[in-house]
Amino acid sequence: MTAIADTHAVVTGRSGGAALRTTGPARHEQLVSWAFLAPFLIAFVLFLVWPIVHGVYLSFTDQSLTGQGGGFVGFANYAEALGDPVMWQSLWNTVWFTVLSTVPLVVLALLMAALVDRGLPGQWLWRLSFFMPYLLASTVISQIWVWIFNPQIGAANSILEAVGLEPIAWLQNPDTNMLSIVIATVWWTVGFNFLLYLAAMQNIPSQQYEAASLDGAGGWRQFWSITLPQLGPATVLILILQILASLKLFDQAYQMLGGVASDTTRSIVQYIYEAGFVSYRFGFSAAISYVFFALIVIVGVAQAVVTRRKKEL
Repeated sequence: MTAIADTHAVVTGRSGGAALRTTGPARHEQLVSWAFLAPFLIAFVLFLVWPIVHGVYLSFTDQSLTGQGGGFVGFANYAEALGDPVMWQSLWNTVWFTVLSTVPLVVLALLMAALVDRGLPGQWLWRLSFFMPYLLASTVISQIWVWIFNPQIGAANSILEAVGLEPIAWLQNPDTNMLSIVIATVWWTVGFNFLLYLAAMQNIPSQQYEAASLDGAGGWRQFWSITLPQLGPATVLILILQILASLKLFDQAYQMLGGVASDTTRSIVQYIYEAGFVSYRFGFSAAISYVFFALIVIVGVAQAVVTRRKKEL
């Protein structure tokens, strides 16, 4: 009976020595796991959690870049931001840019990927030329398009004059400066969406196209009936990534206009920059940031709900 009891104690871990033998290796594995996770957790807290927490705190103060202020002001910064017409105008400019840029960045990327996927001669050259602009820095892109849109010697006006049209002050005219930024952005970033679409197209089984050809379906019918339906997940991904990228408009607009604030091109990110680093109002700048963040969260939740309902239907 004693031997049976000892055996039962070892199996169930009720004996002190047996418990140490069974939990010792597991505890060692946990320590090793935490040791591997520690660098990431430290970086996560320092560079993500702490800036968010500190930013929320700043939004409730009148902290200035000059070191003055810092007193608690409650929701005064948020009330000022929500009542600021410049903030709402900059937010509208951001939304308008997102609408103008997202549509061509999705449609053109799809067409470019379809052309390469269907077997154009010299595919490596097409892939390189489509994707190469995306590898360039925003400063390089901005300088290229500043020269192209130059009113006197730019290529854009040379083309207009060649077809009998009047030259345009592309970046100086409030009616065309946002369009100019959109054109430069589309040329710069369409290559990334092109690669995503091309990868999705190449994952479609070739047997489906072969079967459609045997049934007499031409290229357009195959594209509409086979390719497009199976690009749904890729299109949703591209739309989400593109909207998030467009909402962060700042670099190209700021550089192409030489840092000059324009009522038609000032984005919400640029206004946050101006409030914090030009007017030195860190607290007000932080409040605008979190108002913008809240709007993005609302849009994201609404989009997730709509997507889920479509899947259920």
